Amino acid sequence: MAVSADRDTQVASENLREIWETPDALSRLLSTVDHKYIGLRYVVTAFLFFVLAGINALLMRVQLMSANNTFADPQIYNQWFTLHGTLMIFFFATPMLFGFGNYFVPLMVGARDMAFPRLNAFGYWVFLFAGLFMYASMIFNVAPDGGWFAYVPLTSKIYSPTPNLDFWLLGLMFLGISTTAGAINFIVTIFKMRVPGLSLNRMPLFVWTILVTSLVVLFAVPALTTANILLFLERTFGFHFFDSEGGSPLLWQHLFWFFGHPDVYIIFLPAAGIVSEIIQVFSRRRVVGYTLLAMSAILTGVVAFGVWVHHMFAVGISPLVNSLFGAASLMIAVPAGIQVFSWLATLVLGKPRFKLPLMWIMGFILTFVIGGLTGVMFPAVSFDRQVTDTYFVVAHFHYVLVGGMVFPMFGAMYYWLPKMTGRMLNKGLGYWHFWLFFLGVNGVFFPMHILGINGMPRRVYTYATDMGWEPLNLFITVSAFVIALSVILFIVNIFYSLWAGKQAGDDPWGGATLEWATSSPPPPYNFEQMLAVASRVPVWDEEIHEADSSRVANINVHDADLDINHIEKELIAQRDPSDVYKLETIGTTLITAEADAIYHMADSSTLPLLLSLALLLLFTAALFHQWLLAAIAIVISIFFIALWLWPEETREEAREETA
Repeated sequence: MAVSADRDTQVASENLREIWETPDALSRLLSTVDHKYIGLRYVVTAFLFFVLAGINALLMRVQLMSANNTFADPQIYNQWFTLHGTLMIFFFATPMLFGFGNYFVPLMVGARDMAFPRLNAFGYWVFLFAGLFMYASMIFNVAPDGGWFAYVPLTSKIYSPTPNLDFWLLGLMFLGISTTAGAINFIVTIFKMRVPGLSLNRMPLFVWTILVTSLVVLFAVPALTTANILLFLERTFGFHFFDSEGGSPLLWQHLFWFFGHPDVYIIFLPAAGIVSEIIQVFSRRRVVGYTLLAMSAILTGVVAFGVWVHHMFAVGISPLVNSLFGAASLMIAVPAGIQVFSWLATLVLGKPRFKLPLMWIMGFILTFVIGGLTGVMFPAVSFDRQVTDTYFVVAHFHYVLVGGMVFPMFGAMYYWLPKMTGRMLNKGLGYWHFWLFFLGVNGVFFPMHILGINGMPRRVYTYATDMGWEPLNLFITVSAFVIALSVILFIVNIFYSLWAGKQAGDDPWGGATLEWATSSPPPPYNFEQMLAVASRVPVWDEEIHEADSSRVANINVHDADLDINHIEKELIAQRDPSDVYKLETIGTTLITAEADAIYHMADSSTLPLLLSLALLLLFTAALFHQWLLAAIAIVISIFFIALWLWPEETREEAREETA
């Protein structure tokens, strides 16, 4: 009987692989819609942009390491800091976290794939081409040079007549398509494709934070896209949105920061979800305050839209308005405080194992708290005006963003890469990576507080010897190279582990959520059988079930003991046993996750790639003001969209016809 069961399992796996796997390497490269390939591509591509942006930062630090340095002229220095900020914010931080979301959200909710697999592939290709479009400007020495928030009138046609800013405007418009498509996909996947039993109050906290982030994206990104379109029209056709001839420069700041401040939480919230997952697993207990953590994520997402004016305290807005936004800015410290205390309580009440992923989370807590403490100083309007546009601000937001996103990202790398690659990272190299990065970050950004208070302005490309800033700047530059060394060690570790790393096994950390219930790396179909759960930590409870049969958590929908409602039973009863091998998955209700539909999933296709290329042609034509070519690109795009929507023969139908 056991041999027969093993043979059945092997046949099931082979059948599922045939249905879900894109057949050959070239097709996989160009047409795959597998969320795991796409998630991995997001992670790798975003990390490459992280390295490129880091090189820009090192060049800036070489220029600033001594007074009156002539290593770079002001024009190229402006391009370096603009591209550094733009790549880090738009092409590294959010795509990296969306990459982890792409890979792990379907696994954590027990789905076969994202809700719209082709839209998912399209989002990645657009992200890649938008990044190449933006970075191509550096190759041609016309990189954006107006800072990552591109204030007018500096970025208007009068003061920036070259195409540098057009690259920035069009590149971000292009990227906005990808970000919006990704957010819609996450929301539908999380609301409609959770396994039976995974109700909203059982969702992993990482999934909660991805959901809130996606909702924030839908409301925040349109403001940035609108601002970019208006400024492009003003620069290209002479409209007057942001100049004094009928427009207002402040309008740009309002539109930009209505996006810009929520973007801080778009970056932070998924990282907070990663922190919750890692702390739970390595403390060996359920996270303390699960409901409070989920509610804190929602509250952060809501309050994020009420604080944008605190970036504009120095522009002359009325004191009453400044006070209101100052109070709102203080209020956002409340959910952040709840999160930090919940994490600390989980560590104190659990039995923490200080493995590498948890080391990075401890580094996150220390660094992020420092950034938070300086952050609560800015709602005091008088203080804000004293340090605006100084290195104090640079120090603050790097503590928040590096502490709040980069530390959790590296924690996630050590935590989840074994699942993604099947190999463990080397511990020795990992500890060197952590300590060099931790010391380097504090060596770079802590002295910037002192430089800022002493009056060193941000974005200055040089300074006089008698300002007294040289020793600290030299120390910062040396520390920046320590960070670079740590990142090099991490890259070496990746290649070493892929070549000779220890086999990870399915669950090397003793994880709690569903991604650890499948193999490492997961097969194309994620799970051999569709699952149902009855717990927030289904994998842990299944272990308890082995010792105590009264606590059943991880239930196979084909088992006789299935405890699900009549709709689910009806759906399953309607299914022929061979249906399990079709390209489809179960859909569930929004709140309680009861099965209510069978969804057919899209097959692999090159249309997402072709449509992205057509859009690249459109934005390139707009850059060079080639409007006929732009019109042709629009027609091509519409053609590909029509092909995308056209009913087509499925792979199962083709197989049945052949048979």
